Amino acid sequence: MEKKLKLPIGIESFSKIRLNDYYYVDKTFIIADLLNNLGEVNLFTRPRRFGKSLNMDMLKCFFEVGQDKTLFDGLKIMSETALCNEYMGRSPVISVSLKGVSGLNFEEAKARLSKIIKLEFNRHKHILNSDKLDDYEKDEYRKYLKGTTDSAELSSSIWLLSRWLKNYYSKSVVILIDEYDVPLDKAHENGYYNEMANLIGNMLNQALKTNDCLNFAVLTGCLRVSKESIFTGLNNLRIFSILNVQFDEYFGFTDSEVVHMLEFYGLSEHYNTFKEWYDGYRFGKTDVYCPWDVINYCCDLRADSEAEPADYWSNTSGNSIVRKFIDISDIHVRNELETLIQGGALEKEIHQELTYDDIYDSVDNLWSVMLMTGYLTNRGKGRNGGILLSIPNREVNNIFEKQIKVWFDRKIRSDVPKLDAFCQAFINGDCQTIEKIFNFYLQSTISVRDTNVSIAKKENFYHGILLGLLRHRGDWTIKSNVESGDGYSDILLETLDGSLGIVIEVKYAENGKFSLALDVGMQQINNRNYVEILHSHSVGRILKIAVACYIKRCQVKLEEEK
Repeated sequence: MEKKLKLPIGIESFSKIRLNDYYYVDKTFIIADLLNNLGEVNLFTRPRRFGKSLNMDMLKCFFEVGQDKTLFDGLKIMSETALCNEYMGRSPVISVSLKGVSGLNFEEAKARLSKIIKLEFNRHKHILNSDKLDDYEKDEYRKYLKGTTDSAELSSSIWLLSRWLKNYYSKSVVILIDEYDVPLDKAHENGYYNEMANLIGNMLNQALKTNDCLNFAVLTGCLRVSKESIFTGLNNLRIFSILNVQFDEYFGFTDSEVVHMLEFYGLSEHYNTFKEWYDGYRFGKTDVYCPWDVINYCCDLRADSEAEPADYWSNTSGNSIVRKFIDISDIHVRNELETLIQGGALEKEIHQELTYDDIYDSVDNLWSVMLMTGYLTNRGKGRNGGILLSIPNREVNNIFEKQIKVWFDRKIRSDVPKLDAFCQAFINGDCQTIEKIFNFYLQSTISVRDTNVSIAKKENFYHGILLGLLRHRGDWTIKSNVESGDGYSDILLETLDGSLGIVIEVKYAENGKFSLALDVGMQQINNRNYVEILHSHSVGRILKIAVACYIKRCQVKLEEEK
């Protein structure tokens, strides 16, 4: 019987996965492709949670002197005997991750960078026992072991360590820098971008530009930051973004890898759910799933065979890019968002080189950023030479829907007089005003449930908007889907003094047949006796209201209980 390996949730250590019986999706052949197409400096840009850090740690374990070569037993790279003999365990390696470099100000961020550099110097401190370093160099080395927040010293740190390692091993150094752009992202959020861009730019340029101790370097990040801002004069940089065919299968899980994992854990019956929720990303010419999602949902299903899919990827971030995008969009862009949410695609010109200061300058830049960060995916070339963009899967669609709801709720709360008038129209039984104001709000929002879903889900969309508007009145008791009579009414409201009660039924007017939908709604209220609960509360006056909606229009029908 095949051993059921543990699922590596959040584990980015290659050696830990290989030594502690975790399931590993074999991406080791990236080593062969890297060595056969080697640039001096290689940058891979991919969204978060797509295996960048694990791949970087795997590269460290392969190339670094003194690493356990048995970690790779049985993996694909071992078929490349000549490459393994030439490169495996043959190089000094500097490996740093900048994902933890953040802070509310520049000094806090530098302190965190200092700790990361200190740990890497500590990892190599055995070279202090050698006479390959003179006394001055050893004194300088110990300065980094103590920790330094001096910008000039931090800028020189990786370059100096590469020189000392080359002197010690008499071999050029492999430099691995994971999540190089996180410090820039955090600095932009907190208002010290220029200082951090200068520091990171100096550090990378000293380490990677005309460094005669460098064998080669690999960097990862989410965005391809403009050369003018960070990689000044770095002509030896090769960039492999999500649009490049090279290395397209090494970040994310391919369909065949997911099929194998589900078979391994006896979860094949859930394949279609995995595909709907977590597939749909395209890197180069390869379609991939988000590994974070696949592993987490596998874990949940092993614990509970009836577990529902969840928004694992979206819950690891604040999704501020989507929120900002919606905030600055005009009516044209909101209409484009509706196209995306309803399963369509848009052709856009993509700008791959941006600075973090440029991101929010225009909606055009945000289209590019959302592609690079995984909120949208590439569906090929459009007729006009741009890239066709679409939402990759159900999980990301949920992100947009949630952020749209937050945006709409915030928008409607800002117009108190209109909300007052809308609620007063219900008290007055004024169908014309209800229709006029509700139509205004339907025109203002972004429709998320008008096509490609069941009528029930379409009705839920309009139901949700109406419920949110009516809850403006804090002195009403408002209930949704409450049991009354022989069923569940959509919305039931009562004034606190018991003078008025209203039953509301929301219907979708398919193909714009409003009169039919209104009649069906009113018949449902009457036939199922939804007003029974209001009678039991001795409500003075009772109104029955049917609301029919189609696309961004509504009509209202009202009857008063005699």
